[in-house]
Amino acid sequence: MSITTWTWVLIGITFTIYILVAIRARALSTGAFYAAERTIHPVMNGMATGADWMSAASFISMAGLISFMGRDGSMYLMGWTGGYVLLAMLLAPYLRKYGKFTVPEFIGDRYYSQSARIISLVCAIFVSFTYVAGQMRGVGVVFSRFLNVPINTGVVIGMCIVFFYAVLGGMKGITYTQVAQYCVLIVAYMIPAIYISIMLTGNPIPAFGFGSSISPNGAEILQDSSVQGKYLLDVLNGIHQDLGFSEYTSGVRPKIDIFFIVLALMVGTAGLPHVIIRFFTVPKIRDARASAGWALIFIVLLYTAAPAVAAFARTNFIKTVHNIHYSDAPQWFKNWESTGLIAWVDKNDDGIMQYGPGKVFAGKPKYTGTTGHFGQSMVSNIIESSPNEIYVDQDIMVLANPEIARLPNWVVALVAAGGLAAALSTAAGLLLVISSSISHDLMKGVLMPSMSEKGELLWARCGAAGAVVVAGLLGIFPPGFVAQVVAFAFGLAAASFFPAIIMGIFNKKTNVYGAMTGMITGIGFTTAYIVYFKFINPGANRPENWWLGISPEGIGTVGMILNFTIMSIVSKLTPEPPQEIQQLVEQLRYPVERTRGETAISTKARTPY
Repeated sequence: MSITTWTWVLIGITFTIYILVAIRARALSTGAFYAAERTIHPVMNGMATGADWMSAASFISMAGLISFMGRDGSMYLMGWTGGYVLLAMLLAPYLRKYGKFTVPEFIGDRYYSQSARIISLVCAIFVSFTYVAGQMRGVGVVFSRFLNVPINTGVVIGMCIVFFYAVLGGMKGITYTQVAQYCVLIVAYMIPAIYISIMLTGNPIPAFGFGSSISPNGAEILQDSSVQGKYLLDVLNGIHQDLGFSEYTSGVRPKIDIFFIVLALMVGTAGLPHVIIRFFTVPKIRDARASAGWALIFIVLLYTAAPAVAAFARTNFIKTVHNIHYSDAPQWFKNWESTGLIAWVDKNDDGIMQYGPGKVFAGKPKYTGTTGHFGQSMVSNIIESSPNEIYVDQDIMVLANPEIARLPNWVVALVAAGGLAAALSTAAGLLLVISSSISHDLMKGVLMPSMSEKGELLWARCGAAGAVVVAGLLGIFPPGFVAQVVAFAFGLAAASFFPAIIMGIFNKKTNVYGAMTGMITGIGFTTAYIVYFKFINPGANRPENWWLGISPEGIGTVGMILNFTIMSIVSKLTPEPPQEIQQLVEQLRYPVERTRGETAISTKARTPY
């Protein structure tokens, strides 16, 4: 069968499973909608958390980033993995002991203020929408290539699927759906990784193949007998140098920027609301820590393979497109060319495809279906000074990797199904955060405290429906490529949520004035910096113009430092929290089980802000 047929079959099967699971596990109460009635086993929750966290950025874009950035791309790998250690050690058991549904509810009670709760829920919605933009973009990329539909149409299809099981099932339905999605995405990622590792190095473990030498079969595949017996990374370094790039294993990004990006991704992971709420779904406090441990194990399977996938894809990509006559271009190139995510311009009219450093276009190519390899509208935007003739979107590397390596069509289709599973699982979790922020924190918690459970559930579903529409629009008009957009979301979470949660748990003297001022300062500064360099003056988005050499992806660390600083100063200059709040913090510091009949920790000592 063709790739398209296999894709329709596999996506049809997996989508049917998702829908059936959502129907069977549909939420009939607010407890089921928000926290799955706290009935999820730690192993299942760890698997669902893994799917929730391994978004389109992890599945589709991370290996693509490493593939093009080399060593510098590893900052995404280190940041996201390290963040989970922080989450397991510093947040999960304490928030589970607190026992409420949402992070804004924790912040509202801990800082005894409705205003703090409102600021927190606004941050939650803002961060979640920023994050979900990357997921919907990933959905559109997959559909555009493998089902031969426009990217915008693919986004709409994804919206419809997420709408169904997120609105119907709530957290309960989403959790069991995410378990199924994890199984799909990890199988889809590992099968081609193992396959290509064996083909190039003879080693079936991708992480080991990454550091192995090229096998005789690999040399034959690369059509270069001189690489046999050489280490893969040495071969890739040589290819890079021959084309004029820096070595693959060397870094060119400022070290301070790498450090700040890694730190922003780490603390941003620990502050992401859609990940934190997963730990409210387990029966006991110790299950929260166990869930984080299981999630890390499930995540490691993909993350240890990602650098290998990046190196395999980069090597195969260059070997199959550089210095090839366009008429002899591989079929995978022409397949992806129709999506506008890869393009070729013959700058010297020799018919030979040349790949090297530099940009091809001032913008992005737009396929018209008439010129074959690039849209006529891009002719005036060609950068003649660059020797590079090939434009390639980083987000296609993982999806195109099986085709580049000439794997069977069913493997290619399986990767498409895995990419959709990764994007949709995270999108569903984010949409639940948005809907719960609207229904539980805003409507029930602030505007209509006497609302019935039925009314709250209705608001939750309406909020999810509205969020799906906005998420779709962000997918159609994304502010960047997938992993970059997600990095912005992590930076915003680092600058807003993380300091308020950490200080709320470990510092009983932090008060409402400090928390509110810190959150506003952190997220305000971070947002302004990102907006300036990405939208107001994108031409200035270069290392020499960044403040202290820190990029928009890493500025969340500075926002976090500002948040901590302002929070501490203001808390010392203003009245201490009520004694009841300080006792609450003392209780939260010890992640032990509540006694039978004891209710969740809470307080009503709020001031009318």
